[in-house]
Amino acid sequence: MSSLPVIVGFGGFNAAGRSSFHHAYKRMVIESLPASEQEETLLGLATMMKLVRCENGLFIDNAMENNQQTLTPEEVVERFSEQILNSTLIRTIEKSHFDVNAVHWHKNITMQSTDKTGICFELPRKQLPDPIPTNWQLTDVDKDRVKVEIIGEVDFKIDSYRECPVKVAGQLPSGFNPEDHYNARFHPRALQMAIMGASDAIRSLGMEWKTIVNAVKPDEIGVYASNAMSQLDENGFGGMLQSRLKGGRVSTKQCPLGLNTMPADFVNAYVLGNVGHTSAIVGACASFLYNLSAAVEDIKNGKRRVAVVGNAEAPILPEIIDGYATMGALASEDNLKRLDKSETVDHRRASRPFGENCGFTIAESTQYVVLMDDALALELGADIHGAVSDVFINADGYKKSISAPGPGNYITMAKAVSAARAIVGDESVRERSFIQAHGSSTPANRTTESRIFHDVAQIFDIQNWPVTAPKAYVGHPLSPASAEQLVVSLGVFKHGFIPGIKTIDKVADDVFDERLNISITDIDKGPGNLDVAFLNSKGFGGNNATATLLSPHVVNTMLAKRYSTEDIAAYESRREQVREKAKAYDLSASQGNFDTIYHFGQDLIQEDEIQMTDQEIRISGFANPIDLRMKNPFEDMI
Repeated sequence: MSSLPVIVGFGGFNAAGRSSFHHAYKRMVIESLPASEQEETLLGLATMMKLVRCENGLFIDNAMENNQQTLTPEEVVERFSEQILNSTLIRTIEKSHFDVNAVHWHKNITMQSTDKTGICFELPRKQLPDPIPTNWQLTDVDKDRVKVEIIGEVDFKIDSYRECPVKVAGQLPSGFNPEDHYNARFHPRALQMAIMGASDAIRSLGMEWKTIVNAVKPDEIGVYASNAMSQLDENGFGGMLQSRLKGGRVSTKQCPLGLNTMPADFVNAYVLGNVGHTSAIVGACASFLYNLSAAVEDIKNGKRRVAVVGNAEAPILPEIIDGYATMGALASEDNLKRLDKSETVDHRRASRPFGENCGFTIAESTQYVVLMDDALALELGADIHGAVSDVFINADGYKKSISAPGPGNYITMAKAVSAARAIVGDESVRERSFIQAHGSSTPANRTTESRIFHDVAQIFDIQNWPVTAPKAYVGHPLSPASAEQLVVSLGVFKHGFIPGIKTIDKVADDVFDERLNISITDIDKGPGNLDVAFLNSKGFGGNNATATLLSPHVVNTMLAKRYSTEDIAAYESRREQVREKAKAYDLSASQGNFDTIYHFGQDLIQEDEIQMTDQEIRISGFANPIDLRMKNPFEDMI
């Protein structure tokens, strides 16, 4: 009997806002929400973006420091709604990242001396190159300065600026800066986001992390996290690689903090204090599902009882954009103009899954989820938001290019649907499931991925299969892309609206949509009327993965068959207290107080406090020991 990996907490931040308690999801479907929920969503974003601050339940405009006049929620919405909507989701890259109209670079120039005289200048002696070029003649000016005369040619690099061919990205809401919420000195942006995202997920649990730690053995907890592009800003690998060319020095932090394992390592060291399992798997755009697969299998086979899974990516940098743009993978200004036959680009509509499109839109994001086995969730009264029954991963075989599609995604998608059918039955799959498409917004993706969906729908006799794609709203954050699919799906299960692909006017003619429902408006299925979501990812290099996500009401039905009526009643009683505490955090976070978990240098484990026998290991601060009484798994071979 396998343990069921249930989702008991989730959180993070992307271009739509805060993920926990479905806030980012609500920003995507805000037009379909009741007025009260629209107001709640806008108020949370207003405080997050520092447009207003909340004191004792009252809102104050931050732009009017000397005027302490309070605003009603209605006044906040009236004053700031347009600004909030325009400063979230995909939009023009803001100068807090870099100036897209003046990207710094070095222009190579070659200077030639004239026939009569060389090129002459003075400079401090300490700035002389080593060795001195052979065509440089030096004359002392004084003890600190020299005169240089260059005969012939000399190459220089001159500061210059140019326009970026790509000017749009999915950015965190304007005014929200992760480093403002904890002591983030010298942390690369992706790791700042990792701290924030994991903390938000842990706070969403509605119980203290220590409660969970005390309920299990230390090695029954695992953290599974990574990122695809490492940390390439100045505080990570980017600064390390640029330092010599800029005439600077590498810092002691740039190399270690640049590693793509750090979204796991930072969570272990500064959020959880975890001494259990840790894993950082990278599979390009499918990285989240690769990590999720490892966590799910470990929980199903009993190796782990708790898993924190996630990614954090901050790729809005000129160098990364140059790389993807040179591949022709990004939606450039020129291509968007040609697509729309206009000299004006609507950056809000740059990402167009399954429509007429020209490339993906890069984005930043951090997303983490907390999984438990079903028995522990019931024991602790955890609020169950869904479950991940399976994640399937397959490669493409021989390829003509590393970015070309292949057969791997046919395998993963068909397996995921088949696995769901085995659990919930044909009717649920045919009538009450939907697809979270990779939907990268490239011409190749819209045909290849839609054909996979069509062919799978055909063999399972599915008609009018709803398909959505979060990248239309928040762009493509690379490693956390499928984590965003997951948290959006939890919002769909809760509120019933499948987000439409609102950035397209119509589905492109070459899309295989005969059996699909790719809507340009939100699809209202009603709360609790969907049973399964399929999370699909197609990564560079043939990194294909598809996950089967079960809705909370399906999970509840499954639990009712595994546990007694008395067990379920006791669980539901404990869950009420957990929900109340989670609700208190949500209210505080909606007022801009995220209470970020960051333990630096606290509660350190002293090695002389570790107690070991040949039976167990006891570690200070952990209620339960690590069991060393190993069984021989190959007993039949001995």
